[in-house]
Amino acid sequence: MKNNKINGGEEYRSAIEGNLDQNGLNIMANIKSQKKRIITNEKRRQANVSVRTAMRSSVKAVEAAIEAKDHEAAVSAYNVANKRLDKAVSKGIVHKNFAARNKSRLSKKINALQA
Repeated sequence: MKNNKINGGEEYRSAIEGNLDQNGLNIMANIKSQKKRIITNEKRRQANVSVRTAMRSSVKAVEAAIEAKDHEAAVSAYNVANKRLDKAVSKGIVHKNFAARNKSRLSKKINALQA
């Protein structure tokens, strides 16, 4: 098995080794293809966490700009959040209605700020 070192660490140790259930029993698969799937699933999970975190942070940045009543900053942060929400939808991390609802709520808040 190849040594999977991404980001210079051993992020996949739990996927490759470990994998203990509640009773401390090793539930690692014996089948080679399943071992590969476990590693792949862990890589995808970490990628999804990264995209989801970026999405949430960008939405929070828009809300912070709205709280500060800074219209220009809110609009520029909204554009970034819009892009990140769409990227999360395209990767299947969030549902398209979730993204549409968030974009709508944020744009309403920004428009109310301008008025």
